[in-house]
This record gives sequence, structure tokens and C-alpha cells, in this order.
Amino acid sequence: MAKEIASDVEKFKTIISIIENAKGRALRAVNAELINMYWEVGEYLSKLCVQSSFGDKVIDEVANYISLSAPEIKGFNRRGLYRMRQFYETYKDDEFVSPLVTQISWTNHLLIMSKSKSKEERDFYIALAAKEHYSKRELERQLDSAYYERYMLSSGKQAPELVPSNIRSSILDTYVLEFLDLPQQYSERNFRKAIIDNLKQFILEFGKDFTFIGEEYRIQVGGQDFYIDLLFYNRTLSCLVPIELKIGKFKPEHIGQINFYLEALDRDIKKPNENPSVGLILCASKDDAVVEYALSRSMSPTLVSDYTLCLPDKEVLKDKLKELTELALEDDEQIKENFA
Repeated sequence: MAKEIASDVEKFKTIISIIENAKGRALRAVNAELINMYWEVGEYLSKLCVQSSFGDKVIDEVANYISLSAPEIKGFNRRGLYRMRQFYETYKDDEFVSPLVTQISWTNHLLIMSKSKSKEERDFYIALAAKEHYSKRELERQLDSAYYERYMLSSGKQAPELVPSNIRSSILDTYVLEFLDLPQQYSERNFRKAIIDNLKQFILEFGKDFTFIGEEYRIQVGGQDFYIDLLFYNRTLSCLVPIELKIGKFKPEHIGQINFYLEALDRDIKKPNENPSVGLILCASKDDAVVEYALSRSMSPTLVSDYTLCLPDKEVLKDKLKELTELALEDDEQIKENFA
């Protein structure tokens, strides 16, 4: 019976593949429409500048018009419009690039235009990004390492540095979210996800005593479902370690929430031979990072001391949280600030 169930589970993975493939196709279609829109806007602006007696200055007037007439539309300020015109004028006569422009994200186009020194280099990176489905960070790594120059100088034509590719992360950038006019919570969700993914890896690397149990770990209280961001088990302390990430400044109610989770874990999940759970609250914002531990009041001073010795130091976690926050903000905002 168990073997039959296991066999069925393997077959069920096909469903996940179908869903993920459909999402990938949808994202590619949205990205293609977004890039085509920027191309058409760029073409319109290019011709308008030629026809206008004001030349390039007419783009400033267009930006002011959009700002006053449709303030809810993002990304069409002066700098953004100039980039769209540059995009069109850069590739309008490039037969090699034309079939590829819709296959990479707008963020990646901005990176390539800003960091490439020649037509050949631009063509090279567009083809590479399209083939490897590079995210912004993956492409930036190749650009910063001067891979094009190294490739041209190498008689063996070396392969690019291996980086994990993810077609969803390569397409689903801030510009796609804005194009779809999705609410701010989508951007914040991606921001949180970026921090959590890196935080999980950091905790696992901190010491061999941490074992990962689950992300968005579900617990039930009073028939209602609640989800813990990350749940670990510490083998030295023999206890569960739930971690909650909050975006924004620390609030007293965060302590109440983590204590609520600790009680539920100790009542329903913790085994009789295990110690009380210890919670960790991380608050990330642009300006600060806060780290707080939540311990059971019933713990003995000796057990509290043991916990303190085995858990990551607050200052170490705080510094790491700041680093991860900066990286997530860089992915989500820096390209917009530089090129929008």
C-alpha cells in the first residue's frame, strides 16, 4: 500500500510541472507585452523629437502631461521616457536583436544598455540572458565580471560562470508588477520572500545544529490556520525555533504573536522529551533592523543560559538582516532609481 501511494505521489508531480509551466508561459507573455509597449512608446518619442522644434525637450513635456493626466501610471517620468526612446533607437536597425528583445526583462535591458560599451557587447549579453533565463542579479554578475571581454580573449571561448537560473525570477521584476497594476502587497511579498530565502540558508550555515523543518509552517488553533514564516529544530537544545519576519518597524504586538506560536508549538508539536520552543522575531526596514528572542517565562535560568550560548548572537543576526534587506531593496528598487 505504501509503495502504491509513493508511486502515485511521483505521478502527482506532473501536476506541479503543468502549473509551473503555465505560469512561466503567462509571465513570458506579459513580459513580451511590456517590452513591446516600451518599444512603441520609444518609437513614438523618437519620431516626436524629430518633428518637434523643441527636440529632446519635448519628452519633458510628455512626462509632465502623463504625471498630471494619469498620476497612477508609474515608470513614465522623464528618465523612464528617455530610456524608452534610447531602447528603440538602439535596436531599431539591429536584425540580430529584434527577435530577442521580448525574451528578457526590462530590468535586464536597462542593465545591458547602461553597462555595455558596443553593439557587439549588447548583442552578446541579450543573447546570453535570453538563453540562460538570467535574473537581474545573475546577469549583473556576468556584466561585472567582464565576461564578454574574457570570452572574446579566450581561445577556448569559455562558458559563463554557472549561476542558478529561474525563469520566474528572470521575468517577474518590479516593472511587470507595475505594468499589471498589482497592489503594493505583491512587491512586499517578493521583498519578504527574498529575505526569507537567504535567511534560511544563513541559519543552516550558522551551525550544524540547526535543521530546517518548513517554510510557511501551518499550525491550527481553535480550528483556524496560522502560518509560521520559518521553522527550525535545534538539536543541541532539543527545541523548535520558529522565526517570523516583519517588514517595517518593531511593534509590541509582534511579541504577542510569536508567544502565541510558541504556545501552539509546545502544546501540539513539541515532543515530551523536548525542551520549550524559542522564538525569533526579525523586523526589516530601509532604516533599521531589529532582532528579538522570545523565551518561555517558565524556563529556568540554567536553560535560558544554555539557549543564549547556542542561538545566533543578536548583533550577528542584526548585521545579516541589514545585509539581506539591502540586497532585497537593491533588486526591487535600485534599478528603478537609476534608470526609471
